[in-house]
Amino acid sequence: MSAARLLTALSMTISASMTFAAPAAPLALDHSSATLIDKPTAIALWKESFSPKLIKLYPVARWGFVSQVEGGFDDAKVCIVTARAMMLPRSGKSLVFQPSMTATVFGMQAGASEEQCRVLAKAKLTEAIAALHAGLVPS
Repeated sequence: MSAARLLTALSMTISASMTFAAPAAPLALDHSSATLIDKPTAIALWKESFSPKLIKLYPVARWGFVSQVEGGFDDAKVCIVTARAMMLPRSGKSLVFQPSMTATVFGMQAGASEEQCRVLAKAKLTEAIAALHAGLVPS
């Protein structure tokens, strides 16, 4: 009799922990120029942007997100940055490069140092992610 009670209590504990568990985070990948933004920073920007509403509308098992920041300095020492944020369908644990939605943002800053160029790259990626979310989640 006590074994049955123990099993019942254990099953209730497990089901309660599953009920209150945080939802899985969407898959986010980064394919950026390391001189402009590092992967941990880009992934952190994605994770900050995921809202419960987005996860509800676009299930984690079906969709993932990719960012790409490219650019650098031209001959006139102007920092030029292109940031792209994409939503891609998942196939198992990987993403299929058939973007369902894409947001691309461009920016430039004359006379910028390398650090200022990295700050611009981070700002443009944040802007691209926000633009992608604006197109995905109704306000």
